[in-house]
Amino acid sequence: MSWEQVYEQWINEENLPEEMKVELKELHQDAEKCEDAFYAPLEFGTAGMRGIIGVGINRMNIFTIRQATEGLARFIDAQGAEMKKRGVAIAYDSRHMSPEFAMESARTLAQHGISAYVFESLRPTPELSFAVRHLNAFAGIMITASHNPAAYNGYKVYGADGGQMPPADADALTSYVRAVENPLKVEVLPEEQVETSGLITIIGEEVDNAYLKELKSVTINQKLIDEMGGDLKLIYTPLHGTGKMLGEKALKQAGFKQFMLVPEQAVADPDFTTVKSPNPEEHSAFEYAIRLGEKENADLLIATDPDADRLGAAVRLPNGSYQVLTGNQLGAIMIQYILEAHKQAGTLPENAVVLKSIVSSELATAVAEKYNTKMVDVLTGFKFIAEKIEQYEEDHSQTFMFGFEESYGYLVKSFVRDKDAIQVLVLLAEVAAYYKKQGKTLYDGLQDIFAEYGFYKEKTISVTLSGIEGSQKIKELMAKFREEAPKEFAGTAVVKTEDFKELTSVSADGHVEKLTTPPSDVLKYFLEDGSWIAIRPSGTEPKIKFYVATKAASDEEANSKLASFEEAVNKITE
Repeated sequence: MSWEQVYEQWINEENLPEEMKVELKELHQDAEKCEDAFYAPLEFGTAGMRGIIGVGINRMNIFTIRQATEGLARFIDAQGAEMKKRGVAIAYDSRHMSPEFAMESARTLAQHGISAYVFESLRPTPELSFAVRHLNAFAGIMITASHNPAAYNGYKVYGADGGQMPPADADALTSYVRAVENPLKVEVLPEEQVETSGLITIIGEEVDNAYLKELKSVTINQKLIDEMGGDLKLIYTPLHGTGKMLGEKALKQAGFKQFMLVPEQAVADPDFTTVKSPNPEEHSAFEYAIRLGEKENADLLIATDPDADRLGAAVRLPNGSYQVLTGNQLGAIMIQYILEAHKQAGTLPENAVVLKSIVSSELATAVAEKYNTKMVDVLTGFKFIAEKIEQYEEDHSQTFMFGFEESYGYLVKSFVRDKDAIQVLVLLAEVAAYYKKQGKTLYDGLQDIFAEYGFYKEKTISVTLSGIEGSQKIKELMAKFREEAPKEFAGTAVVKTEDFKELTSVSADGHVEKLTTPPSDVLKYFLEDGSWIAIRPSGTEPKIKFYVATKAASDEEANSKLASFEEAVNKITE
């Protein structure tokens, strides 16, 4: 059907809520916006789906939620009665329509006789990951758009291991979702049967307490916290999201007494009124935390995104101002501390392993190697880290110590199988206490790491290309890079090209090796000076991302090289 025909289908639907009918009539006045809302279904992929809230098949609304959940329900139906009984855990964040989307998901599952366990109020993504395993559920649903702007919401599906579904399962689920042709015709359990069906259970405090109990294992040196927990001054902002309740309890439980929440941002707010974007990757998200930090002379500022799976931090500089660290820098600092603390305690396993994504810094690798710890690179997407953790638990070949992605996602302990900012909130406070005891800040600790391993610098350049034309442009750019492979960047020769879609590693002399990861639309170029540049379309946003990484003997040289590579990348995308 054409997008006009799909629009007519919606405008003539009798069961459409009145507010959606009004929105449809308003949308009809703008042909371009109307086409964008109806030209194609909202893409459902390995990361679930994410989009602007509104009416239409290319938007997040109760009908597209029902369609996705109908696909999941049919997928579970095919697994048999036992899996239906195990059911699905459902959580949601502070965004517009999140509670409604969560209940629509539960009603869709219940219509199939599938049990649903719905949190009583907003909860972080990592707690949903934990709840799947804790409840022995077959799957999990998280209603969140992570750090996207307020106009967005999203839908993520988790497997029985508590991780986002790996490609094989996700592809199977996607085929079921796409087989649901008309979202308007998906049946759900009538509202009057929600309480009496016995299929929808409301959960909350019991799961919270179980998660907090496991969280105690994140602390490595309790004696250090007992000594310094009353002196370390920490500012924490949940950026209007889900992190406040568990974050506050986690810090108190660990023994940190001198922390303050940014009051304006401790309130759940779907409009995120104090920030342009609720993303701890962006320095502007720290504006309120920095203001409070300067007033209180705080040692460390921490921000978590709305669903509390990502975490960013700002450290105090010698002049009293604050610098927001990159995700790679935070990863290196935490790996250094974890491995050193375990080494000092005599608890560092011989088969220790750290996991990171292929677009994350090699500084982390250098740190791990110092401690004879294996570093394993996986594709971007925390589900690949979760897969490795599951493998190691089954074959006992490695002991998981830490996993991270440069985009501010970290995991310390495997009772969660996704990024967990609550775990890292506690760990990073411990790391700051470790340096404070030495009369240092986290900034000083980072400079020590650079002095030992070299000055590694990285930058991610995101190019937003929205709508129909943007999606096509991203595909064309990736095709262009494959057809016209760059021989150099900023005058520095490419010595090897890895194509994770074709699973090939090609050296400058033409030698070809096979990559062993699952296929993914990523290109990575290794340069003769040890720098590298990677390119990939975002899996959750209308963006193409360029990752630039370099290493030098000094901070000035590293910054200069990074600027040259950034200029070269910008010219390519003009």
